[in-house]
Amino acid sequence: MPDSDTGERVTEVLNERSRGGGVVNAVRVDYEPGGWSRAHRHPAGAYVYVIEGSVIFGIDDDEQVVLNAGDSFYEPPGALHAVSRNASQDGPASMIAFFVLREGESATMGEAQ
Repeated sequence: MPDSDTGERVTEVLNERSRGGGVVNAVRVDYEPGGWSRAHRHPAGAYVYVIEGSVIFGIDDDEQVVLNAGDSFYEPPGALHAVSRNASQDGPASMIAFFVLREGESATMGEAQ
């Protein structure tokens, strides 16, 4: 069952202090068939790995790309994550997003910020 009306579920899977005083954070994002995320930004950037299905990514005004299970992607700090959605209307898709944060920094903020 998704956490939102978009068919997306986000589950934190890692939140550990690093030796340098920051925090390593990771979330699992699961999409139902046709599911998607609202536009957002990652202030510290994001390292993404697709673990199941295929996901369509669009950063800023760049061309959208399709990532399949086993593919990875780097999202630069502050870029607008304009498109993130399941490429399939029939099957689920899942990915893990990793963030290296400063103490107290949020991994994600909405588009308007």
